[in-house]
Amino acid sequence: MRKPASMRALEELGRVRLSENFFMRDFLHSEIASFYGMQNIPDDPDLAIAAGTKLCEEALEPLAQRFGRISIRSAYRSPEVNGFGNSHNLNCGSNESNFGGHIWDRRTAKGEMGACATIIVHALLPFYERTGRWEAAAWWIHDHLPYDELEFFPTYAAFNYAHGDRQRRRIRSYIPPRRGWLTKPDMANATGDHSAEYADWLDSLEP
Repeated sequence: MRKPASMRALEELGRVRLSENFFMRDFLHSEIASFYGMQNIPDDPDLAIAAGTKLCEEALEPLAQRFGRISIRSAYRSPEVNGFGNSHNLNCGSNESNFGGHIWDRRTAKGEMGACATIIVHALLPFYERTGRWEAAAWWIHDHLPYDELEFFPTYAAFNYAHGDRQRRRIRSYIPPRRGWLTKPDMANATGDHSAEYADWLDSLEP
């Protein structure tokens, strides 16, 4: 597929079904692009579709099947949009650090395909608001699903879910008081069973 050069072509890209419950359109909205009048369109739609399909089929679909509704807070960013966000302090990392991440249609320096979406798991919200324990979702994903990196933020416990060829399996938090790494491969807690960390959350979901 060529980069869309018309509204109709962009409409067709948006209609691409990435998995049972997700379409490409779900991942193209950007407040930066909307406010500053930029297009948030992949230069390489085929690579973006392949990376997004892997993210949706292997990560977001099983997460939604287990916990229900997921909201997409931020996802695909074109290099133009991400670069603008980075240079204007709008919570975007550098383009190079986002290749194979928020920039779905660029591979990493090692040639790895990947995609990232910032999501909110609605079933986590009551538990998080009551206890502050975002770690419950982090450890459940760690024990059950593939991922490259998870990054958790204070508002609604939204988190970046990055998944693709690269599988560093790192979890980081920007939520006080536990800012920093929750786990990564060189930490002792990277292996083993973490079910005790999310048992209370799962119990709270039972009718």
